[in-house]
Amino acid sequence: MDKRWGWCVLPMLFFSVGQVMASDGQLSLETLYHPLKKEKFTTAPLTRLSWDVQNRLIETQIQEGNVKLFVVDPKTWGKQELKADTQVMSVLKKAGITDKEALTLAEQLGPQIKPEVTSYLFTYKNDLWLLDLRNTKARELTHSPEVSKDEAILSPDAKSVAYLKGNDLYITDIASATEKRLTTGGSDTNLNGRLDWVYMEEIYGRGVLRAFWWSPDSSKLALLNFDESRVPVYTLSGDHLQPAQTTRTHYPKAGDPNPIVKLGVVDLNGKLTWSENPYQGKETLIVQVGWTPDGRLLSAWQDRVQTWLDLRLYDQSMQQSKVIVHESSPAWTERLPFPVFLKDGGFVWESDRTGHRHFYRYDKDYQLQGVITKGNWEVRTAYGIDEQHGRILFSADERNPIGNDVYSVNLDGSDLRRLTTESGTHAVRWNKNFTQFLDSWSSIKQTPKQALFDDAGTQLKLVDDVGMPATMKALHLATVKQQQIMSRDGFPLESLLYLPPDFDAKKKYPVYQHLYAGPMAPTVVDRWSNDLYFHFLAQQGYVVWILDNRSASNKGMASAWPIHKKLGQLELQDQLDGLAWLRQQGWADMDRISLDGWSYGGYFTSYALTHSDAWKVGFVGAPVTDWRLYDSVYTERYMGLPQDNPEGYDNSSVQKAAKNLHGKILLMHGTMDDNVHPQNTIMLINELIKNGKDYSLQLYPGQAHGPRGDWMIWSLQKNKWEFLKNNL
Repeated sequence: MDKRWGWCVLPMLFFSVGQVMASDGQLSLETLYHPLKKEKFTTAPLTRLSWDVQNRLIETQIQEGNVKLFVVDPKTWGKQELKADTQVMSVLKKAGITDKEALTLAEQLGPQIKPEVTSYLFTYKNDLWLLDLRNTKARELTHSPEVSKDEAILSPDAKSVAYLKGNDLYITDIASATEKRLTTGGSDTNLNGRLDWVYMEEIYGRGVLRAFWWSPDSSKLALLNFDESRVPVYTLSGDHLQPAQTTRTHYPKAGDPNPIVKLGVVDLNGKLTWSENPYQGKETLIVQVGWTPDGRLLSAWQDRVQTWLDLRLYDQSMQQSKVIVHESSPAWTERLPFPVFLKDGGFVWESDRTGHRHFYRYDKDYQLQGVITKGNWEVRTAYGIDEQHGRILFSADERNPIGNDVYSVNLDGSDLRRLTTESGTHAVRWNKNFTQFLDSWSSIKQTPKQALFDDAGTQLKLVDDVGMPATMKALHLATVKQQQIMSRDGFPLESLLYLPPDFDAKKKYPVYQHLYAGPMAPTVVDRWSNDLYFHFLAQQGYVVWILDNRSASNKGMASAWPIHKKLGQLELQDQLDGLAWLRQQGWADMDRISLDGWSYGGYFTSYALTHSDAWKVGFVGAPVTDWRLYDSVYTERYMGLPQDNPEGYDNSSVQKAAKNLHGKILLMHGTMDDNVHPQNTIMLINELIKNGKDYSLQLYPGQAHGPRGDWMIWSLQKNKWEFLKNNL
């Protein structure tokens, strides 16, 4: 349940709009979701712009698998096509790849094409290939299609490629296409260079399997080894198939044995050195691995329940290391970005130590030299350090707690400057010497724009201004309002309202509330989004209501830490304060409030319906119904170990409060959910039955943590809509 990936069933179409809608301006569920009747939602994308290593502005155009690159003059906006052969399709077809497959590969490779790079890796029929645009060739590097090659990555000198075959690490020399195995002994319970499930999901990022990292000089790789032999196995049964097929995953639930992880370095000849665990006798996590610019190994370690983090620097022998930064918290510490090293040997470090993410400067002896940024706001993204001018370029929420802006600040903490003018959410790409940046931004009220700016924030060229097309203007859309609501103790809670097109404050309206509610995972964000389902509901006479409880607001760890060891309780308090505000408005029918959430949002929805009587209807998707059933890393970060916090686990449990269910509940779960296991929903149903409580259930055969595919989505949305109409 990585906070970056809270899955919910929403038509998040981002910068797309409907081409064709009903002539009366009304949306329909079929128009949005029916596989055979839904309309397409496409508009021209923002211009694809980037910077190359020569500091040139490059526009990329991809048409029918062919890639064209243009150098753009930032002053005149004149364009000159680069003559380098970028006909990706023709190169792939010349290598014997079929037209259809070549087109698919070209569309995948196209966005990666850059003027300074001539070689690109791709996988075709389970083997690694190299696309060589300089010599207009594509050639096969490996010759074992019976085994997949995962997480392939070129060395910094582009002479070798490292990858996983099974659970071992291999390299292939590019020039000779000679393969060499670097590790042995890989098995289902012994993973060399491959992340296990819980590290992938909760630490390094969903979908990331790679647990190896090239050194800057390409002479060796750091890697992690996972011993899964003690980790319990969870089995999912694919009963949607005949014969049924099972999936078995090593999955540590809260309190279960975690994988035993060790850190090593292997050279290109296969000489492997494992480091000594500096925390003998303690259960730890290795949450970051990397290298300093001069080739020394770095790693970040945390204790099992993540109350502290140590950044360790290793000597060349790999046997000696020292802590150069230590972080701790009375609640939990987050996995922090690696430091950015300076020419003087010092570095800049990001920390939550004050309850807000800020920059700190350390000297070459690893001593704190000074605080660079401070205040009740958050650093969001570090773009880089401009050492020539002694400043950091970054984004932060200093002005807008639900968006971000671009800033610069001197390394000594002086001269904090905001470089963006328009409020909203900004995505920025600086050139190499930090003299200009491209900014793509939007807000709740502003459709996407893209422009070029100088390093003082002066706009040089407006490139794109994606206004609302006439087809969307013709729709009777909801009025969207954003407001801050004060909680009972004075914390500003962020919220959104979608009001019906013909809204009349003298009338009463049922309310459809949507949330996620998980730690540091806001739903209210100041960016443009075509949530057409919300507009559909508004057209049907519902007010759509979104409120971030403080722990979900991403306003700093200080706002999230109070939920430690008692999930559900403070979130509910904030949400009830939001309903109190709704009541004060006079137009909300407080007897007709529904609540909808998926994943953590599903947990909270089921918690709210069993710990209060404020909601009449609940849509509960893929919920955790007792935190003892969810994975160790995520759960213990917020709840501690079950044996150390039994009361907290009991109080946060939906199952143990099943007898207190109020309102109508629709449970939804994929039968092959390897993240939040269907066991959660099944065990809750068992408790509801034992306590004489009614429920409705929608299962999604073969689906994982969220339904995928047109017919599955149509089924889900149709059932939710019918349940809403019949019960609210």
